[in-house]
Amino acid sequence: MQQIPTLIPAQTALLVMHYQTDIMGLFPSAAPTLLAKTRKLCDAARQKGVGIYFAKIQFSPGYPEVSAFNKNGQGIKQLGLFVDDSISPELGRQADEPLIVAHRASVFFGTDLQARLSARGVDTLLMVGIASTGVVLSSVAYASDADFRLFTVKDCCYDPDQVVHDHLFSTAFESRTTVLALADALSLLA
Repeated sequence: MQQIPTLIPAQTALLVMHYQTDIMGLFPSAAPTLLAKTRKLCDAARQKGVGIYFAKIQFSPGYPEVSAFNKNGQGIKQLGLFVDDSISPELGRQADEPLIVAHRASVFFGTDLQARLSARGVDTLLMVGIASTGVVLSSVAYASDADFRLFTVKDCCYDPDQVVHDHLFSTAFESRTTVLALADALSLLA
């Protein structure tokens, strides 16, 4: 395992991005393994006293938040999803674990997430999400620019394009975050 500084639980948050029922439904072969791994990570964070923030993409009926200029948003609108789904129950979200609702790929864009983290004194993020080319990429880029100390847990991230997923973790994510395997993340939270 690479040498990683210890985490200060009160200054650390686990950000679980787009682990929601509609997205899991898009990837039925990958979902059970992803949910099991991410539940282990959530449970370890809870044991350590690390706050967990769940983030989901959501729209109102009719998708009034989707601009005609937003190509990704138009694709989402055509799918007809993300209107009334919920965080995957397999993760055991607790009542005191905040839910961040975003209308774009980044969990920071147009949300109060950064203000919530700052108010708690959080300077370190463990980030996981689906998909690597969407929420993970855009949120990691923002969080890096906002000077958070970042860790990404590769085993708890997914993208249907495995080649691009692996490339992102060896380039864009590696240059902005400390990339961890699940086993290393669990050791960090032990």
